[in-house]
Amino acid sequence: MTESRRVGLIGVGNMGGAMAERLCGLGWTVGVRDIEPAREAECVRAGAAAHATPAALAAAHAVVIVAVVDAAQCDAVLFGDDGLVLGASRDGACVVLCPTLGPSSTEAIAARLGERGIGCIDAPMSGGPARARDGSMSLMVACADALFERQRALLEGLSVKLFRIGERPGDGARTKLVNNLLAAINLAGAAEAIALAERVGLDPARTLDVIEQSSGQSWIGSDRMRRALAGDLAARAHTTLLAKDSRLAMAMAAEAGFEAPLGRTAAERFRVACAAGYGALDDASLLQLLRESGG
Repeated sequence: MTESRRVGLIGVGNMGGAMAERLCGLGWTVGVRDIEPAREAECVRAGAAAHATPAALAAAHAVVIVAVVDAAQCDAVLFGDDGLVLGASRDGACVVLCPTLGPSSTEAIAARLGERGIGCIDAPMSGGPARARDGSMSLMVACADALFERQRALLEGLSVKLFRIGERPGDGARTKLVNNLLAAINLAGAAEAIALAERVGLDPARTLDVIEQSSGQSWIGSDRMRRALAGDLAARAHTTLLAKDSRLAMAMAAEAGFEAPLGRTAAERFRVACAAGYGALDDASLLQLLRESGG
């Protein structure tokens, strides 16, 4: 196995774990690090090797994918005690940054890595664990052209829906926030429509059948409302994630001087859902919140 086919992953939860499984299946030598031993164990069963710290992982793998939740966690695993930068080699070292972050956070991380001679690929992901596992998730990539070409095999292995956004770090993050704001608007709207259908005496599943074949259809609305109607709120995408992402999107809009009333309403729906105790549930739980609150 050549060095170019070695990769580490920090954060192997729903998305990171699915990416690790995919890369193992494609024949990559994969190392993993997570604060949850059970998650590491799942990846080891798939063929990965566990490492004790981010620094140890970086010492063994020049290229490391970071798939933690937020900017604070990124700072901790990259620059904290036993962080990646302590073990990274300057020879071809590269971080692939996959969480949904604010653009300023992505820019700051890329700059700090660059000061240490470590490349940074801004590559937020979208699509959920099943799509990460089969390689059909989306990756929105912003980095220098030369760095993109060096890591093309890895990026194409992770995703058949690889979008080359540009060279400016942070533009991947900006694209992801625009996408996720629309996802939040679509999901909030779908939950509201199905809750209204129930309130006026319609069969919600049959109503969703109609929507899916008509002008109201959206992928996230169909996916989440089918689960909600089946009473399945086991978390694939926690409600906290769209709450965070829509909040970051609204902050980006405010910084740009752009008024986004629909986005603001959707972000407030997810904030209220988290405050009401739905944060750890799947974001399909928005329907249950509207049922209980009467809209």
